[in-house]
Amino acid sequence: MVAEMESVKSLYPFVLTEEQEALRREIREFAAREILPNVMAWDEVSEFPKHLVKKLGAMGLLGVIFPEEYGGAGFGYVDYVLAIEELSAVDGSVGITVAAHNSLGTNHMFLAGNEMQRRKYLPLLASGEWLAAWALTEPGSGSDAGGARTTAVKKGDRYVLNGNKIFITNGSHADVAVVIAVTDKSKGTHGLSAFIVEKGTKGFRPGKKENKLGLRASDTSELIFEDCEIPEENLLGKEGEGFVDSMRVLDGGRISIAALSLGIARGALDAAVKYVKERRQFGKAIAEFQGIQWKLADMATSLDAARLLTQRAAVLKDAGRKVTRESSMAKLFASEAAVRICDEAVQLFGGYGFIKDYPVEKFYRDVKLCTIGEGTSEIQRMVIGREILKVNPSRG
Repeated sequence: MVAEMESVKSLYPFVLTEEQEALRREIREFAAREILPNVMAWDEVSEFPKHLVKKLGAMGLLGVIFPEEYGGAGFGYVDYVLAIEELSAVDGSVGITVAAHNSLGTNHMFLAGNEMQRRKYLPLLASGEWLAAWALTEPGSGSDAGGARTTAVKKGDRYVLNGNKIFITNGSHADVAVVIAVTDKSKGTHGLSAFIVEKGTKGFRPGKKENKLGLRASDTSELIFEDCEIPEENLLGKEGEGFVDSMRVLDGGRISIAALSLGIARGALDAAVKYVKERRQFGKAIAEFQGIQWKLADMATSLDAARLLTQRAAVLKDAGRKVTRESSMAKLFASEAAVRICDEAVQLFGGYGFIKDYPVEKFYRDVKLCTIGEGTSEIQRMVIGREILKVNPSRG
């Protein structure tokens, strides 16, 4: 075990503190004990491991980036990246559940919420007593958030929501959701507002649960609003600023998807290294062939480069810097590198990589979401390009 931990430690291109080492070790042991034995069973039947939520909360993993005064663990984004990577190296479904809860739903309440909202919701969410979802995407507005059709109409001291959201992580099981809806259609993205909607609210229910290619143990579903009335105090932030606040939320969320990518890719690489040492062809382990070593070299180098970009974004986020460009770069590079790494891992396993008896088949299916969720690769390139032009505008 000591040798294994030292091997993992060497993967990190900077020196971790003793506290971070202890956190990483605790999560790694938890994942091996509580998650690994069940990974394929959960995947096969698309079962969301709801019982894990309170255990994750007890470890502080559902309030990683929030202050202790709100029940959070008081850690930073560097610690958060470590946590998501360790979980995702065993099961990306658990990694994305934790990421969506922290980075999206709960973080929107923390960033845009007033003190009353923070005091009411954050302790429940950080402890794992409640699970959060974040609802932006609609059937006709994925990358184009300004095309949202879900409406929130003010009537007296209440808002009435109508519409539906799709591809919502934690949707079926969430106790509370942050919902982005149109309050003034004439203002485009400046007419979008955010609302807190609790499970059990009349007119609010989960719809279709998605049957997915990968990350099958992660709950992804539709949310439906039919004359759903919520009190005006559930407006999150100022009316008309829901889109602006969502972009701030996504800056941090993209760091978590980069970390998810790191974990899935590392899991695939670890499995591939173990396999090529054991698999023998032509009288020797295939790890001895130069062609195999070159593949491993490219995979490991890409993974380390992705980790550097991700940790840079995390360090800057912890320093209070704007990280729109850095988080998009990390998400873009890490997700695409992870897809290549998982593809190569399947190739190294040969025919065995194509069957469910070996772990790389699942890593290969899981990883593709990383280039899509929280902004596709194409959207990331647009964001990065715009940020570059802000720094280096054309002189004409």
